[in-house]
Amino acid sequence: MKKITVIDGQGGKMGKSIIEQLKKQFPQQEILAIGTNNTATAAMLKAGADFGATGENPVIVAARDSDLIIGPIGIVIADSLYGEVTPAMAVAVGQSRARQLLMPVNRCNHQVVGCGNISLNEIISLVIEEVRKFL
Repeated sequence: MKKITVIDGQGGKMGKSIIEQLKKQFPQQEILAIGTNNTATAAMLKAGADFGATGENPVIVAARDSDLIIGPIGIVIADSLYGEVTPAMAVAVGQSRARQLLMPVNRCNHQVVGCGNISLNEIISLVIEEVRKFL
């Protein structure tokens, strides 16, 4: 089984939605949820994540051995998510051998040019399809 890690911050809404959809589509797949804060972790655990952890060190450790990392694009940009992503987190995810599905969330002064303004639901649908291909 592949090791799937979902990383999110702030209130964990995006991570929560991703995990809900992953669990619907792939109920046997284990999912690790890592929040940059306790609120995000709690939301993702409530959504059905099998394991959860919070903070910088869990991101660094998970980046070492995950097969797939899913999260907003800010997880590879130091100081993003209003400062919740530390430089060490961004480096760990960026250097991870895992396949990374980064969602273009055009906030916090980071905009991905060329990505249309699509809804979070549309982004999540695209992520789920990519996970299907990966698995």
